[in-house]
Amino acid sequence: MITQQISNNPGAEYTPSTRAGPPTILIVDDDAGMRAALLKVLRANGFHCLSAANGYVMLDVLADHPVDLILLDVMMPGISGFDLCRNLRQVDRNATPVIMISARGDESDKVTGLELGADDYIAKPFGDRELLARVRAMLRRGHVAPAPAVRLRELRFGAWRVDLPQRQLFAPSGARVELSGAEYDLLVTLLENPQRVIGREPLLEMSRSRLGNASDRTIDVLVCRLRRKLGDEERREIIRTVRGIGYIFTAEVERR
Repeated sequence: MITQQISNNPGAEYTPSTRAGPPTILIVDDDAGMRAALLKVLRANGFHCLSAANGYVMLDVLADHPVDLILLDVMMPGISGFDLCRNLRQVDRNATPVIMISARGDESDKVTGLELGADDYIAKPFGDRELLARVRAMLRRGHVAPAPAVRLRELRFGAWRVDLPQRQLFAPSGARVELSGAEYDLLVTLLENPQRVIGREPLLEMSRSRLGNASDRTIDVLVCRLRRKLGDEERREIIRTVRGIGYIFTAEVERR
């Protein structure tokens, strides 16, 4: 049962975040375009984001990652957002805050979502400003520090530097390293999750390169190309393969 899965899940119990860095938001929506749009807006405003294409992936993500807020779509194949919210609240009324999002804006749907334990309900379409206002208000209610007003400009690992506004990577020599859009997104995703094992499918979702499933080898090709450009192709010390699971970025990352 879903309830049993969640009750065995360390991500289900909610404690206001004391972790360093920006709040973590989990986006659960089967619409790839909507996930990409939400990721773009939230990341641009200083939040750390994870995503899931359905309820089953959501449960896997929660098992591995503590999150501060869930943006949960209502109409999804398999397990609906209503069912997921109901089961989360059956386990613990104080579980992670949930904002439901849906193309169905009828009052009855909003009432249903709120009665099942959702903390807020947003009807599609909605603007970026409304989304950000509701997210920040919910995080304040949970005593989680909202995203900082000053956005990150650089990520550093060793003598390497990533200029976030310019979307550029600079080698220790100071030379600019040419990266494709997919390679850059993959690198930033790894830098945002250092020393943490990430599976292939979540890594594809988080890096926004393109969607895939567990058998998709696109991520392996991107990692190989990125290793080559980092001079890590032979040693594989910076981006390490975790057999049968995915990858881990082993270097310490400095945020500026």
